Amino acid sequence: MVDQASGADLAGLSFEALTPTGFLDRAAAVHADRTAVIDGPLRLTYRELHDRCLRQAGALAGLGVAQGDRVAVLAANSPLLLESHFGVLYAGAVLVTLNIRLSAEELRHIVEHSGARLLLFDPEFAELAEAATEALDGVRIVGPEEYERLRAEAAPYRVPVADERALMALNYTSGTTGHPKGVMYHHRGAYLQALAMVGHFRLTPEVVYLWTLPMFHCNGWAFPWAVTAVGGTHVCLRRVEPAQVWPLIVAERVTMLCAAPTVLISLVAAAPAALDGGRVTVAVGGAPPSPTLLRDCARIGFDVTHLYGLTETFGPAAICDWRPEWSALPEEEQSRLRARQGVSNLVSCAMRVLDAKGRDVPRDGQTIGEVALRGNTVMLGYYRDPAATRAAAPDGWLRTGDLGVLHPDGYLELRDRAKDIIISGGENISSIEVEAALASHPAVLEAAVVGVADERWGERPMAFVTLRPGAQATTEELRAHVRARLAAFKAPDRIELGELPKTSSGKIRKVTLKARANGG
Repeated sequence: MVDQASGADLAGLSFEALTPTGFLDRAAAVHADRTAVIDGPLRLTYRELHDRCLRQAGALAGLGVAQGDRVAVLAANSPLLLESHFGVLYAGAVLVTLNIRLSAEELRHIVEHSGARLLLFDPEFAELAEAATEALDGVRIVGPEEYERLRAEAAPYRVPVADERALMALNYTSGTTGHPKGVMYHHRGAYLQALAMVGHFRLTPEVVYLWTLPMFHCNGWAFPWAVTAVGGTHVCLRRVEPAQVWPLIVAERVTMLCAAPTVLISLVAAAPAALDGGRVTVAVGGAPPSPTLLRDCARIGFDVTHLYGLTETFGPAAICDWRPEWSALPEEEQSRLRARQGVSNLVSCAMRVLDAKGRDVPRDGQTIGEVALRGNTVMLGYYRDPAATRAAAPDGWLRTGDLGVLHPDGYLELRDRAKDIIISGGENISSIEVEAALASHPAVLEAAVVGVADERWGERPMAFVTLRPGAQATTEELRAHVRARLAAFKAPDRIELGELPKTSSGKIRKVTLKARANGG
């Protein structure tokens, strides 16, 4: 555009492409001397982190990485993975974060499918990196010693972002029903999602964020960029074990962390009587937390906010936004409200719950439909899979596969995954509802419920339960506990006691449990 009066070209006056690397640029300018990263004895300021990320980009360029090339990273929650959330983008490349708990064969598929030219890895994953790439042509792996040398020798480098909706990262789904799909993230979505997390959690330079959530999962729900945006401190954590987490919370004065419910359960079970030095803000997602878990968290000093989203939505698309008047309600009612999935986050479009014909269900808290999403923080699509993209969003709204209801106040509450709903004698049984009933028993640490084939009823619920350390309860006692709270037909016919299989992000592997329950 040209201003007719002055003749000046004003095209760039009111627009600059949104990209999360801008947060690090600002942090280095405004918070240069503040601590950006803590990793054991290592301390990095924002000036140092900024320099390292720009030089990482220079090193990548020196290795022949060009704009649009994919760079895979196999690392725990370490400085390497945090730096790559900026350095790879500075290089104009596409970040592919790899799940460190996958097998070499699974990783090989992701590296090959993504077309990654380069794989960076932490020292403990050297053998896995080699095994994952040994049969692939044109993939170079770079270990820690070579990486540090190349980075130190490189000059700072950056490629300007011309299109904020360009491909920025590939995040691969869990692949529980086949090969994982590559979810395409764009700069605009990452930038806006980070701002949403800043706003909802009131992040300031004082935030000390502990990396209990895998950074490779949905790019850490955008917290690598959100914490950086305010000049906060990242505390790296390679393994989520209560014996490591609690000392770090105390020693580093941690103020926030994110986790799946199963991770919170383990932390609560090993918690000290109370936290010294203040409360910790906790974001929970990945599965609905039970009201019992939320009450336990409140008592030890964890202030929990429930989030809901998918890999396809840059992580949290919804938040259980707390209304001040709810704080006057009884504790049990507060826990029930906190367990709801909530409303759209600050940058998301309104959520919809649709019936089988694609119509909005009434806001009555009873009518079940499928949750549908769209907006600034929804993926570009599935990489190299247009058919799956069309199937997931047939009318411009992403079908999540989650079933829920909308309450009169507009808050979403999930009832189940579409694939997990149990249909018994024509009646729908919500596995989430039965799990919450089991979790309210004082002896239960966590529970999962799946459907089992039944000749008479079609399906019947079966429960898998982990008891608290030292606690005792019979399966019949647990069944009676459920029957006292729910309709009798919802009580599980069988209950198996023991440990529950988990994904890398702490989700319970219901596919594994269902196969076990059905003799698979």
